[in-house]
Amino acid sequence: MCGIIGLLLADETSNVNQSIFDGLTVLQHRGQDAAGIVTSERGRLHLRKDNGLVKDVFQTHHMIDLRGNVGLGHVRYPTAGSSSCAEAQPLYTNFPHGICVAHNGNLTNAAELTDLCRNELKRHVNTDSDSEVLLNIFADSLLKESGKSSNVDKNDVENIFKAIETVMKSCKGGYAGMYLINGIALVGFRDPNGIRPIVFGTRPSKTVDGATDYVFASESVAIDTLGFHLNRDLEPSEAIVITFDGNVHTRRCLPSSESVHAPCIFEYVYFARPDSIMDGISVYESRLKMGEKLAYQIMDRYPEHDIDVVIPIPDTSRTSALQAAYILGRPYREGFIKNRYIARTFIMPGQETRKKSVRLKLNTIKSEFAGRNVLLVDDSVVRGTTATEIIQMARDAGANKVYLTSAAPPIRYPNIYGIDIPTRTELVAYERNEEQVAQILGCDWIIYQNLKDLEDSVREAGECSGEAFPQHYESSCFSGQYVTGEDIDSEYFSKLHDLRNDTAQEKRRTAVLDSTGSAALPPGSHHGCENLSNDKRTRA
Repeated sequence: MCGIIGLLLADETSNVNQSIFDGLTVLQHRGQDAAGIVTSERGRLHLRKDNGLVKDVFQTHHMIDLRGNVGLGHVRYPTAGSSSCAEAQPLYTNFPHGICVAHNGNLTNAAELTDLCRNELKRHVNTDSDSEVLLNIFADSLLKESGKSSNVDKNDVENIFKAIETVMKSCKGGYAGMYLINGIALVGFRDPNGIRPIVFGTRPSKTVDGATDYVFASESVAIDTLGFHLNRDLEPSEAIVITFDGNVHTRRCLPSSESVHAPCIFEYVYFARPDSIMDGISVYESRLKMGEKLAYQIMDRYPEHDIDVVIPIPDTSRTSALQAAYILGRPYREGFIKNRYIARTFIMPGQETRKKSVRLKLNTIKSEFAGRNVLLVDDSVVRGTTATEIIQMARDAGANKVYLTSAAPPIRYPNIYGIDIPTRTELVAYERNEEQVAQILGCDWIIYQNLKDLEDSVREAGECSGEAFPQHYESSCFSGQYVTGEDIDSEYFSKLHDLRNDTAQEKRRTAVLDSTGSAALPPGSHHGCENLSNDKRTRA
């Protein structure tokens, strides 16, 4: 669930470095594993990427080197590949033209596409990242389409659209991304089902009369922060090509009849910032609706409940907890104080790392718990590690009873489209009912949102906006129904488990470190964390 941003400024003498840095900073919640920026300066590419937060990866001397009026930025949340900085994005290939990619999502057929790249297309794939596959499929297709033209024009937008069409026909899964084709165009694209989010914005150029600056981003909050106008979300299978001379071309690369528009509903539950608008729907309004429906479910199931106080598990659940408290007629209190310098535990790799970080991240205000029956509101319960620790913290603070409610339904199935829910056995709700989950977590009872109420919450928030909004949502981690087709079967999940369970990921992280602690690369390969420039290369 990475964060991506791309900018093209009309003024060729201007620099996008600070704007991309600022945009990545407000998208930092989408991934804290790595960050990267690439810029294009009159045909010369400059790249800086490394593991770490945005503020740590980019120092003043890096920013000075990132010159150019066009660029891409990326913050990484790893679901495929390893934690090596070689897999930090943007990724680059030099032929044709010089192409970079920033990608959010997950390809479900990445293994077979990797074999295709290596064996048939004869393209070198240096990492385990599916983003590199996405880059090579596009680069090869663009080269072939350009070669078919009797009058090869480097600004041939038709070839770009044909290459994107090949990508969308070849690559299965959920993805949104951007290509920077050096000297030619900035391209934004979205998968045929619109699972992963991407928005498009514009603003008048500050220095070139009558010209326009353009931006793509994962969330509208980045567009707002940079002073752009949010034009719209990209449609499923749509690509927008903005040539370096400022012309905009749009196309649905596959027929709408071949897919169902089904954006990821987990964006509204957890990932997106509440001040974002996604597919015409306010994330904040949808979370208010989630809290409202939770409260009505509690009153229906426990009409004589003895809840004294409603306390959110910060930060994402605050909006839902506020509305739940209002409907229940109980006081809303902030019982947990968050250390804002600890990364989100759901994103952290490894069960032990997640467990140890909870008490570093949160501390209780004991007076809000002592002697009270407390309703804790969480956005979701995944592995149960965080919830178990928090419930125990509430009891240690003196709570009489601890009830837990989740704004999301029970997560019983893997998510395969870009969220780190890879294996069923790690999910606390897998093959368990609410009573069994409550016993494991140590709470007096737990109530989950039901799926219909969750989907209705998002739809009703869309109706409040008065804008067109999707009627279907990708909710496979709750329902087990995968929108991309029949290739998602037991064999696929077995392979996914072998590759991406906590034990396998920990082994892979250890394997990519050499004795100095840097990422090991094959002989003859250059280090993935560097500044890429025609006049100099600087090791990170």
